[in-house]
Amino acid sequence: MLTETAPAKLNLSLAVTGRRADGFHELISLVASLELADTLEFTPGGAWRLTCDDPGLPVDGSNLVLKAAEAYRRHHPEVAAGHFHLRKKIPSGAGLGGGSSDAAAALRLLDRSVARPVGLGALEVIAAEVGSDCPYFVRGQPAIMRGRGERLELIPALAREALAGRRVLVAKPPFGVPTPEAYGLLVKTGAYVDGVAAEAALAGWLAQPVRDPSSLGNTLAEPVFGKYLALPTALEALSQTMGVVFRMTGSGSACFAFYTDGAESESIRQALSRHWGAGTWFCDTRISA
Repeated sequence: MLTETAPAKLNLSLAVTGRRADGFHELISLVASLELADTLEFTPGGAWRLTCDDPGLPVDGSNLVLKAAEAYRRHHPEVAAGHFHLRKKIPSGAGLGGGSSDAAAALRLLDRSVARPVGLGALEVIAAEVGSDCPYFVRGQPAIMRGRGERLELIPALAREALAGRRVLVAKPPFGVPTPEAYGLLVKTGAYVDGVAAEAALAGWLAQPVRDPSSLGNTLAEPVFGKYLALPTALEALSQTMGVVFRMTGSGSACFAFYTDGAESESIRQALSRHWGAGTWFCDTRISA
């Protein structure tokens, strides 16, 4: 049996600059992985199969793990089929990339299982066939995502060092926001950002990565907050009463805040639970080194 971890990610910034002819959107996003992670196991032999410790997660061909396996098989027909078992820690519908990370973990597992591995560069190409942000998770290193998410640029050492190990609080209400819906809400508003300005702002942060990069903004936040009022209501109350600024990651519904080392976070968890009710998910974690 082979095992890989599948980390969650944060879109520390997300600028959506326009819609492409193929229906996808052009984006510029600073992305980093978290210590929060799923675990995927693979045992070669038998037919393709997926099981999961979360009974609510689909384990049929709609799951990105099995889609990734099929994509790998197209490029490497001699790969042996087998059984994947997924241990979930990352909530679904959160904008944390759990499904895409699981898919990338499947690709790495399969590449480890064959006599002639294709390597990480080729896996990134295969991952782009599975999902827009899957290529990022092949390596999972802090990067800038461009295009529809498949074009990656690793960030400079100074910026990596500024992010590594930083404490982050991540919270999700009992509901998720489907990615297509979030982008659909943006399409209705047409509130895209200027790509040149977004690149300049990001370059400024990379050169001097001392402030919170989430201040660079998330284009999807305003349209999503406009529909899901429970998000801005809770976050504004938390900012005013506790001085903690949460911002949405990706397409939501999860939100995150950088937090001081050594400070307790239980009161923040309780405050969010009072706003969002039973089913509120909360995680005190760090950006992985």
